[in-house]
Amino acid sequence: MKPRRLVAFLLVLGLARSGLSAASPAPEPASGWIQLFDGTTLAGWKVRCLPADAEKSFWSVRDGAIVCDSLGRKDHDYVWLIHEGEWGDFELEIEFQAFRSSPGNSGVQIRSRYDARPSAPRGGCLDGPQIDIHPPAPFRTGLIYDETGTENRWIYPSLPSYEIAPRPTPAGFTFSYAEDGDRWNRLRIVARGTSITTELNGVTMAAYDGAGVLANEAHRRLNVGLRGHIAL
Repeated sequence: MKPRRLVAFLLVLGLARSGLSAASPAPEPASGWIQLFDGTTLAGWKVRCLPADAEKSFWSVRDGAIVCDSLGRKDHDYVWLIHEGEWGDFELEIEFQAFRSSPGNSGVQIRSRYDARPSAPRGGCLDGPQIDIHPPAPFRTGLIYDETGTENRWIYPSLPSYEIAPRPTPAGFTFSYAEDGDRWNRLRIVARGTSITTELNGVTMAAYDGAGVLANEAHRRLNVGLRGHIAL
């Protein structure tokens, strides 16, 4: 099956915990691509969070961009912006902007689902893999962390927990900051079956074969890893 081709233009702002936003104005995608952000509204996207955070307006559209800003408001849990579509095999292209002054960790969830059950052990979280975007430690950008409750660890590289030491970056690696002349980064994510490949500014950051993880019993039970939502 030919993967769906998706395009969104995103901007990372300063965050207390995590998030992304979308650049403006959103250009028309090339033929065969589906635009996930219309450049004007949050149509097609839905905020999901714990009830205690439901009234917090972290996500908005400002000057043609989706903006997530929780600076100075650290009293919150995860507040996700989830696209209503479901995707299995796809290519996703994103442009994002990062700031040196941002202390936040961000990322793009793929093939994920929100667990809203009151009994959920990690209520408020998304189960599924996340492509990391991390302005304070840019070497992490494009690596893959699995938010699924049974994993909760880096799966590319494969590590036992959330901890990760600085690692060498591939030849040609670049990561730009907005302070350096309104510069942007391009992230490409290709998901086909249990394979996930990521590129940052044209450089491969991850080439992951998740056959033993993304298709295991826990992921099948939660219906994540191979199909699900894209979220910021």
